[in-house]
Amino acid sequence: MKVKNLLITGFLSLVMVQETVAQNFNEVEYSPSKTVFTLFAPDNAAAVKLRIYDDAQGGSPVKTVSMKSSGSETYTVTVDGDLKGKFYTFDVGKGECAGVFATAVGVNGKRGAIVNLDETDPAGWDNDRITEKVKMSDLVIYEMHHRDFSIDPSSGLKYKGKFLALTEPRAIEHLKRLGVNAVHILPSFDYASVDETRLDTPQYNWGYDPLNYNVPEGSYSTDPYNPVTRIREFKQMVQALHKAGIRVILDVVYNHTFNIAGSNFQLTYPDYFYRKTADGKWSDGSGCGNETASERPGMREFMKKSMLYWVDEYHIDGFRVDLMGVHDIETMNEISRMFSETYPATFIYGEGWSAGTCAYPQDKLALKANMKQMPAIAAFGDDMRDALRGPFNDDAKGAFIAGVPGNEESIKFGIAGAIAHPQVDCSKVNYSKEPWTLQPWQHLSYVSCHDDMCLVDRLRASVPGITMDELIRLDLLAQTAVFTSQGVPFMQAGEEMLRDKKGVHNSFNSPDSVNRIDWSNLDKYPQVFAYYSNLITMRKNHPAFRLGDADLVRQHLEFLPVEDCLVAYRLKDNAGGDSWKNIIVILNSAKNARNVTIPAGKYTVVCREGVINEAGLGTVEGSQVRVPAQSALILHE
Repeated sequence: MKVKNLLITGFLSLVMVQETVAQNFNEVEYSPSKTVFTLFAPDNAAAVKLRIYDDAQGGSPVKTVSMKSSGSETYTVTVDGDLKGKFYTFDVGKGECAGVFATAVGVNGKRGAIVNLDETDPAGWDNDRITEKVKMSDLVIYEMHHRDFSIDPSSGLKYKGKFLALTEPRAIEHLKRLGVNAVHILPSFDYASVDETRLDTPQYNWGYDPLNYNVPEGSYSTDPYNPVTRIREFKQMVQALHKAGIRVILDVVYNHTFNIAGSNFQLTYPDYFYRKTADGKWSDGSGCGNETASERPGMREFMKKSMLYWVDEYHIDGFRVDLMGVHDIETMNEISRMFSETYPATFIYGEGWSAGTCAYPQDKLALKANMKQMPAIAAFGDDMRDALRGPFNDDAKGAFIAGVPGNEESIKFGIAGAIAHPQVDCSKVNYSKEPWTLQPWQHLSYVSCHDDMCLVDRLRASVPGITMDELIRLDLLAQTAVFTSQGVPFMQAGEEMLRDKKGVHNSFNSPDSVNRIDWSNLDKYPQVFAYYSNLITMRKNHPAFRLGDADLVRQHLEFLPVEDCLVAYRLKDNAGGDSWKNIIVILNSAKNARNVTIPAGKYTVVCREGVINEAGLGTVEGSQVRVPAQSALILHE
């Protein structure tokens, strides 16, 4: 880059930082004859050292060299010889670390590893990538934690708690029979809270405590001591899911680090990557002790290049952005524009909130209320979630599925995908008093996810004296609302098996006995899995449930007048070219059967009393139907 006017130093600094980070994503460029190391650090660093080690832990460096500044916040050095298998650290005087752009690390991630990434590719990797751009409303997302999914003996899986569990036929066949087409894996980058040298000792964490953003987590590999193993096994997992037609979504946590003092950000470029409040204290919009400053060019480019690296090197198909409301709107839009130009099949969604007050203007943050300014990104719909099962901050308080009236408008809002719809009165919606999406696919419809009670526990907490039969009815009712909505349906792993977490809400570090999925429930409650699978299949078979366009939704989605504890709607006039002419969905959360007036006609019933059969469960004729208690009724002309 040539800069003619050196007097505009503020602008120069920003541009330099942005270009430097963009061009030097790989801090290690390995070849058998030499390795080039590059570090992003302040120009005024007193001394920048590179240290080479034989091992990932302990021992003295076998080589220490000074890195030279290029004058643009970049330090480089070339070390001759074949360094493959060695480890390295950077030191700018604050302590040693692997660097923010490490793409391979040793056990516990304190030292970077020098590897030949080409040697980590499984056979056939060049032909693995999914290049077809997905229609967002066609996605059916399954959120899982590696350990939860496979750790219990009942799973029958060999690689319990490992990436490779998702390469095993039993795991793949389960996902295919269920019908999901996208797996959202909880943080799978190298995180800090699990000691990879003590995996024989029970340890658990969700992984929202980043250490090395661009390296797979070692505890999910079969050998955390071998830097190549975690990389190759992660790729094998992606490849197996892709062969099954299932896309892979990575949960990314750029909004905070495990801590400040020991983070690679702070050790290499002190005080640059984090926000501070007006009084000079660390801001804590993440609720984890710090928040990153995405609006700064270096952090913005780090996020962009990190996500691009996961797509390029690991063939990731999409991202779930943790606490997206901590990041600024411009950064999120730059990320989506970047993928539209490089890998257009990539999709992005996130949490449209923060966990505390951020040291950045709210109108510039990627909050749910600002989603219209991010037209290529989706967000979670907590309006619908809490209207179905009750508020996040009160586990014992029920809502629609507990038979509590007053939540109907919020559910209608979610069913329409949070768009402007003439029959939805936003003044009655629980949180959002105006539409927050431009298109329905910007709304993720869900009733449970990892960081909350699972649906079974919530029902037990909010419906006193609930029986197992009643629990199953209400569970299926809630998911019917989710999977027949015009947004993107999202479910937590294990819900199809009536998973519970022993009533624990925030189980981020609870033991396996709490978090594990009991696969024996497939045999205990086969009707639950059958309903989930048939519900997903019905959604896939009938485009009326996934129109994907706001104007089409307004044209074809008609809500029917009903009483409390009922939501009813019609997808009319062969919506989306559907073979079913007029589809009626009725959700009844009352403890008694209800009569509902519908447009007169002759209908085939395809869902009634916890059973779905697209071939038909009987017919009804006339202008009124009776809906069994605590269940959904779906019929079509």
